[in-house]
Amino acid sequence: MHASISKENQRQKVADLEAEIERLQGELGEGKDAEAIVKRHIKLLHDYNEVKDAAQTLIGRLAAWRETTIRQIHKDYDLEDRD
Repeated sequence: MHASISKENQRQKVADLEAEIERLQGELGEGKDAEAIVKRHIKLLHDYNEVKDAAQTLIGRLAAWRETTIRQIHKDYDLEDRD
């Protein structure tokens, strides 16, 4: 059994949703394409991860060269364990 919604409640819901869309569009910025922003963000995350991976490879090689652990290299250079 479905609950019925009055026409007035439907109109109010539509008006509320349209107001929310306007508010979110205002936050995003006029003329901004949300999909383009997401694609750019994903590309930047990809670039960041590649650089991070390269840095971790170098840290690993330095640790092997010094015959110590990666954790010790992090400690020696005051590197944090998080991103």
